Amino acid sequence: MRAVTWHGRADVRVDTVPDPVIQEPTDVIIEVTSTGICGSDLHLIEVMAPFMSVGDVMGHEPMGVVREVGSEVTAVKPGDRVVVPFNISCGTCWMCSQGLQSQCETTQNRDQGFGASLFGYTKLYGQVPGGQAEYLRVPFGNTLPIKVPDGPADDRFVYLSDVLPTAWQAVQYAGIPQGGSVLVLGLGPIGDMASRIALHLGAGKVFGADSVPERIERSRTRGVEVISSTDQEDVVSAVRDATDGRGPDAVIDAVGMEAHGSPLATLAQKATAIVPDAIMEKVMQVAGVDRLAAVHTAIEAVRRGGTISLSGVYGGATDPLPLMRMFDKQIQFRMGQANVLRWVPDILPLLTDEDPLGVDSFATHHVPLAQAPQAYANFRDKKEGTVKVLLKP
Repeated sequence: MRAVTWHGRADVRVDTVPDPVIQEPTDVIIEVTSTGICGSDLHLIEVMAPFMSVGDVMGHEPMGVVREVGSEVTAVKPGDRVVVPFNISCGTCWMCSQGLQSQCETTQNRDQGFGASLFGYTKLYGQVPGGQAEYLRVPFGNTLPIKVPDGPADDRFVYLSDVLPTAWQAVQYAGIPQGGSVLVLGLGPIGDMASRIALHLGAGKVFGADSVPERIERSRTRGVEVISSTDQEDVVSAVRDATDGRGPDAVIDAVGMEAHGSPLATLAQKATAIVPDAIMEKVMQVAGVDRLAAVHTAIEAVRRGGTISLSGVYGGATDPLPLMRMFDKQIQFRMGQANVLRWVPDILPLLTDEDPLGVDSFATHHVPLAQAPQAYANFRDKKEGTVKVLLKP
């Protein structure tokens, strides 16, 4: 089959790789019909490169049609249409029973000290072949795949794999009071969708901060009050002016380690390109290498007693935080990988023809799998109005 594979920093290719096969009686093989490029995928060709291996199949936002099932699979059958969550969870352990599928005890990577395995995402999370491919092996066929109706285009459901539950969890963790206010830092796919969800669930004011014109325009048309800057002083001043000097009730950081600013951390990230991977892998496990401009903006912007919800990915082990400031402001922090299956029952009823979250038109680009390398480059460099790409194997 053809698949998007990792070959180094800023180097993804479409190669021919072996077809996946049934390995366990609960496995399912799907033919992938749509699969997204995520902002987290860009981390793999930049900062997180030391944890990748040449030939790793990338991608963690797939959906498709079941083509083969293991002998013990009863929940789905060949021909069924399914979405596959990005985190690999058994659905039966204690963590899964608590709605913490991202911490699944069956697939936890204990040797690495990390949580549940993820499709297409580094040796830290199991090095499981990903979904930017023609076919995908899906374990836990009775509990992991999300069965969806036939009929509507893939765009209606594909975001259940990551974008929708990640944005939904970000809003839930933010704890925005009814009629309250939230600032969303970064209006890429997750920030954009989190803004839509916050408005849908009753936030009175949703502010968004970004500097990319296409992202700004998309969010403005959805009712977001956009601050056309990512500079901390500009953002904090604007939201305080709009909230009686107090700041928003909550801030969602949808940027993560790729924030601009933080020159020392920027140098540390650039070092990943010149220091041998074996050395840099060890460094990243004990050092702070994140650009923390977004999280520092969140700390300054949020009102006293407010909540910060982190959905942006960070990769440093010892990033410094201003604990005195955080303690003084009595800030609450919530964060973590999205627990996809925890939120699906809340989200599915919204994926109707009324389309209140605008999923049908959310993708800016639909691209053949063969064009994935250029799509990655355009997404990374924010060219050609690229906000969300769906690959079509």
